[in-house]
Amino acid sequence: MANTDIKIVTKTTVSCNGNTSSSGHPNVFLTLDAHTHEVTCPYCSQKFKLDPNAKVSAGH
Repeated sequence: MANTDIKIVTKTTVSCNGNTSSSGHPNVFLTLDAHTHEVTCPYCSQKFKLDPNAKVSAGH
């Protein structure tokens, strides 16, 4: 069953291992979209969204 809750994050790169699902999945690193500031895990459909108050640098 897919998790429909959105996790608010403070960084533009997040990791997901499906910990919220019963079976889990391999750990993956995901980069938030530069325009929407969101990303969805391709394994478990967990959604991540950047906190609007997060201080994120524009550089590498």
